[in-house]
Amino acid sequence: MAVETSYDLPCGRSLDQVWQHLDAPDEHQRGCPHCSTARGSLRALRDATAELTAERPEPRRDLTDRIMAAVRAEVRRRGDMLPVRADEPGELVLSEQAVAVVLRYAADELDGVRARRCRVHALGRDDDGETVLHAELTVTVAYRDDLAELLAALRERLRGACAASVGLRLGRLDIEVADLHE
Repeated sequence: MAVETSYDLPCGRSLDQVWQHLDAPDEHQRGCPHCSTARGSLRALRDATAELTAERPEPRRDLTDRIMAAVRAEVRRRGDMLPVRADEPGELVLSEQAVAVVLRYAADELDGVRARRCRVHALGRDDDGETVLHAELTVTVAYRDDLAELLAALRERLRGACAASVGLRLGRLDIEVADLHE
């Protein structure tokens, strides 16, 4: 299907032809009322476009402050940083938000479970100096008779994911079933 890109005036001339001769109209365009009207409209459009492109608006004075406030809020949104014990010298830390993402993903991989919300924070350190976590996970689960078994499998999966993917021990895990789905 072809798309027509040209608009013809009642006199038979196209707007493209009028545009090409906007400043130097030929004899027909000077005498034709349709071409004269189109030329006037096209000139107004050209002038308005030139005015807008020449305009250089100044940013608001508080723009930098607003951007930096958004950056600081994003850093706070990630939560506290959790130290991870590393075999090499130096400090390795993860945000609480990053650990929560790993746990939500691990929960979603279990058939019949959909993770909704997850909050993670440090409980403290164990005898080996490793950070121990507390996680609160809200899920919806598929309606089934073996719900207790499903939640036990979920607990095991989350503890394994935390140890394997993050390198931290999940000391306390609170699971809230917010809804059942089919």
